[in-house]
Amino acid sequence: MKRITIAKGDGIGPEIMDATLSIIKAAGAELEYDEIEVGEKVYLSGNTSGIASESWDIIRRNKVFLKAPITTPQGGGYKSLNVTTRKFLGLYSNVRPCTSLHPFVATKHPEMDIVIVRENEEDLYAGIEHQQTDEVVQCLKIISRPGCEKIVRYAFEYARAYGRKKVTCFTKDNIMKQADGLFHQVFDEIAAEYPEIENEHWIIDIGAAKMSDTPEVFDVIVTLNLYGDVLSDIAAQIAGSVGLAGSANIGEECAMFEAIHGSAPRRAGQNLANPSGLLQGAVMMLTHMGMTDVAEKVQNAWLKTIEDGVHTYDIFKEGTSKVKVGTKEFADAIIANLGQKPSKLKAVTYKTDATLNLPKYERKAPKAKKLVGVDVFLHYRGTNPDELGAAASKIGFDSVSLSMITNRGIKVWPEGFSETFCTDHWRCRFKSVTGALSKQDIITLLSNAEAHGLDVIKTENLYEFDGKAAFSLGQGQ
Repeated sequence: MKRITIAKGDGIGPEIMDATLSIIKAAGAELEYDEIEVGEKVYLSGNTSGIASESWDIIRRNKVFLKAPITTPQGGGYKSLNVTTRKFLGLYSNVRPCTSLHPFVATKHPEMDIVIVRENEEDLYAGIEHQQTDEVVQCLKIISRPGCEKIVRYAFEYARAYGRKKVTCFTKDNIMKQADGLFHQVFDEIAAEYPEIENEHWIIDIGAAKMSDTPEVFDVIVTLNLYGDVLSDIAAQIAGSVGLAGSANIGEECAMFEAIHGSAPRRAGQNLANPSGLLQGAVMMLTHMGMTDVAEKVQNAWLKTIEDGVHTYDIFKEGTSKVKVGTKEFADAIIANLGQKPSKLKAVTYKTDATLNLPKYERKAPKAKKLVGVDVFLHYRGTNPDELGAAASKIGFDSVSLSMITNRGIKVWPEGFSETFCTDHWRCRFKSVTGALSKQDIITLLSNAEAHGLDVIKTENLYEFDGKAAFSLGQGQ
């Protein structure tokens, strides 16, 4: 008997959790449950994280967490429990299968069968934001080599374990050459280790358009956090309904499983909600725990129930559906179908040995790192780049000189365009005349800026690694 942690959540959460647990119990899942309280009640008690410290202890002890949707109160100060849980527990991989149930659930894409593997811990979701001037706020996009390697390898290992033929990488590295460029580079490196699996790369905008139009050309998609968040909801919706999709969040020690939809408080307590999303999360949980026979039995019974036309209100359609049922009745229908398989939809078979070979990340040997310049960011209320160029040039000295000024990434000095609109947030790039800068040189620059009344809001050091520039140029360079 294995022990897991459950949270019934808010809104429709308790109903769909009860339905899900009744199904997997009837299918033979030998599980014991520790229930914790998370979500709205915890938030409103004064806990801005939505979860008590003792609940963390239970989750960490049991390692597996099945969570129903929660409600986050409106207003500032409340942290996303999903984001917090993923980061604290190191749940680096978000896995969302999106499969068409045509013709029983309406979709324009009857052959769709995609798995989106989304990096879960970094990117813009690091949540590092600052207001730096009256007019400009920044959000840092954090991409690490360990984060890239872990998620890309997970995608290829998933494809290998589940008999998938192709892994597609989505990035925007034609613009973000350093951050998204690293993800693409790591993808190419790891893809070479899996010659039996086809690999390809798409720029995210055209790739998303292609997925929305012709999803059947994709198999496994691996991408960064923000792109994956958007893509997976789109994929679930065009497959039939966001309400039918489950999600797995996998880490090296712990795992969390959930539906991808919200708590739908307007539908709470009415025996209307479709438990399919959470049930799909539970099926992934069972396979993760090695209970593949139970997972297979549940999934095939669910497919059979969908195929029989026994539908909740959200997917019910005259002429296709046969009977509209509530949450409990839908669960009862699935239980009655346990041991049966669909005849038109594709029945599932889960391998008992579908283990993923995921080695611990090993830090690479350090590269030769050389400081060659510094970007000094200024809060400057003027609008004439030439005037700022004259002022900023004065803080340089014999071995360090101003080479460029940008505004929102566009070069405006020297030889900028008068048509370029400028905010009050400016980047002044100082480069070493001799090819190498010292930290003392930066301190001298900042002291000179203070003496000349220039408001420095941040600096970014410019490095070369193994002789290669590791920083972006201004657009227009």
